[in-house]
Amino acid sequence: MMSKNACGHEIRNAGGPAKDFPSCRPALEKRRFSSPAVERLMEEVAAGIRDPELAWLFGNCFPNTLDTTIAFASDNPPDTFVITGDIPAMWLRDSTAQVWPFLPLARSDASLRTMLEGLVRRQAACVRLDPYANAFYREPVLGRWREDLTEMRPGVHERKWELDSLAYFLRLSHGYWTQTGGAEPFDEGWITAVEAVLDVLEIEQDEGIRSRYSFARPGGTTLPREGRGAVSASCGLVRCAFRPSDDMVRFPFLVPANAMMAGALHSVVPLLEQLGQAALAARASRLGREIFEALQALARVRHPLHGEIWAYEVDGLGGVHFMDDANVPSLLALPYLGFCTKDDPLYLRTRAFCLSRDNPFFVEGEKFSGIGSPHTKPGTIWPMAIVMQALTSDSDEEIRSCLRQLKRCHAGTGFMHESFLAGNPADFTRPWFAWANTLFGELIVTLYRERPHLLQASL
Repeated sequence: MMSKNACGHEIRNAGGPAKDFPSCRPALEKRRFSSPAVERLMEEVAAGIRDPELAWLFGNCFPNTLDTTIAFASDNPPDTFVITGDIPAMWLRDSTAQVWPFLPLARSDASLRTMLEGLVRRQAACVRLDPYANAFYREPVLGRWREDLTEMRPGVHERKWELDSLAYFLRLSHGYWTQTGGAEPFDEGWITAVEAVLDVLEIEQDEGIRSRYSFARPGGTTLPREGRGAVSASCGLVRCAFRPSDDMVRFPFLVPANAMMAGALHSVVPLLEQLGQAALAARASRLGREIFEALQALARVRHPLHGEIWAYEVDGLGGVHFMDDANVPSLLALPYLGFCTKDDPLYLRTRAFCLSRDNPFFVEGEKFSGIGSPHTKPGTIWPMAIVMQALTSDSDEEIRSCLRQLKRCHAGTGFMHESFLAGNPADFTRPWFAWANTLFGELIVTLYRERPHLLQASL
């Protein structure tokens, strides 16, 4: 049986593990962006991986964003557009996550640094265009979702208000600043984008009275109350309409997204102060503190089996939704996002809930277990959730189990997918999903640096 991977190469044994491991990367002349620093790191890490199939997966997945999704113009100023993979649009969330593990290499690779600067600039332009939108086109066109009943502007692919999108913009900006020490992209356009972020956060902290956002899709998703969203209280948390899966929320206060935003606001304050933006820094600090305090007051709730844990969604009026989703930000990912430590007791109870059948989107089969999403059909597991389980674990055995599952779930393609059926990994969605590939590569690099013995042992 033959199939093609995201690069268009034929892959042997698509229904099971590959017997040999030819690289699935595009030919050098067809790669969208190349980084000597990334190539050196890949060689170094691969030499420390004993399992040949795991090393092969790493070699395919880690550079997939650079190989296949980058449109880079090294003009003055530079501009970088990053598609998510098989959808030709750029998500603020995905594009940040897709380049995240490359940031530490930017100091030693000038071209990589310039490419990342271009992405910060592009994201700032997207936020200025519409801070409520989640995904954008490279050019000012209207595309697939032009008929959505919301304020669609040329250049916007989709206008689903997702709080984490703005948090990812701040996360990338802070990451660029801390990893490179440079302030090149933080010009007046970037300042205007940050002002737009803070304006939206302040508007969406109330019951929705001041908000002009609404969303309805003919024949599809429509927010309650004629597109305005469910009722909530004014409590310091920030309302949103959609989760990072692009699915509609049940209650307007999405806890993982608020947690991520609280951390992102806190992290960007020193950058704003260094830029001489004292008033903006004070606003960001105040908002971050208000969100954090509201989370402590309203999002720590008692589960009948797991005790006090973090809820996934609340409304500030007593409504609580217990679940977790594979997409990040998630409850499982809170330490990865820097919101808490891996050994925090509240997080550990929450984690136990997330990885149990009490979470309605946890799937457990004979060979695979992990968190899925309402975004895909029942019984599916998302590889990125297995990766996140490993990234948030302090147990060697749990991490080994995750690595074994990741090695077995690619269905011979050599890449991670959006989701796969727990009983049949060959039944998967999205053969070209760069975020999942990058996150898998990030896990392997993290283990190489922090737990190299796990890569040097047989799986």
